[in-house]
Amino acid sequence: MQGPCPPDPERAAEVRRRFGEEARAARPDLAALCLLVGAAADGGLDEAGLDAAQMELDRLAGQLPFAPGGPRAWALALADLLGGRYGFHGSAGDYERLESSLLHEVLRRRRGLPILLSVVWMEVARRAGAPVYGVALPGHFVVGFGPQEQQVLADPFDGGRLLSEADADLLVAGATGAPLDPSMLTPADPLDVVLRVLNNVRAWAASRPERTDVALWAVELSLLLPSHPARLRYERAQLLVQRGDFLQGAAELEAYAEVVVDVDETAAERVRGQARAARALLN
Repeated sequence: MQGPCPPDPERAAEVRRRFGEEARAARPDLAALCLLVGAAADGGLDEAGLDAAQMELDRLAGQLPFAPGGPRAWALALADLLGGRYGFHGSAGDYERLESSLLHEVLRRRRGLPILLSVVWMEVARRAGAPVYGVALPGHFVVGFGPQEQQVLADPFDGGRLLSEADADLLVAGATGAPLDPSMLTPADPLDVVLRVLNNVRAWAASRPERTDVALWAVELSLLLPSHPARLRYERAQLLVQRGDFLQGAAELEAYAEVVVDVDETAAERVRGQARAARALLN
């Protein structure tokens, strides 16, 4: 499945500008950032579509009972509404679709990856006043309700099924082979959530060499986040070369070499060699 096509260059530049501004805000809006990821992926998502997605989150939140009780009651209410009444969930096949990483498409299809379904849970619950946050378990994203000593975990990918500590331990063991550590249950920072979403997009594109367009915009958005792996600059340079932009790709490779030369001179020289090879492709 090829997935949606990115917008034209002017719209793409506007989306990147707004994404960067939101990422640097004092309190970044998770829904807004995820919707801008969708706008970078899908040229058909215009301003009306962005507004409609926000209104859908508001509409869903309005159907939750008022202050249902403690963390468990909130988790059950979300599972009943989103997992039960509206059928939000995921399956193995959703990992093959780019749409599973795009919030507006997840709202439309009611299917998605664990992290995007968790974003739906969090944003609907937050609007209703629930004590909710994301929990970035290794290999699987879930949501948490309430303070650590009363924490209730739910798995939106499984329709909001409540997780016992043993369930969470099994999820972690399946992904890492190691037991659950309490540090894994702390609330995830919104910007870390967005970076993980973009990492999923990059992973989708990496297995599809014909979609370097998707890989490039995902890397460029990742670089706009205040905190990101430095190696993303190298990845962007490689993508530019792959897409035939040899001069800019070579310049980016040389800039990256300057970043790493103080810690790994051998690696820096290897990257400089790649820059020379990229320029040679122009001959």
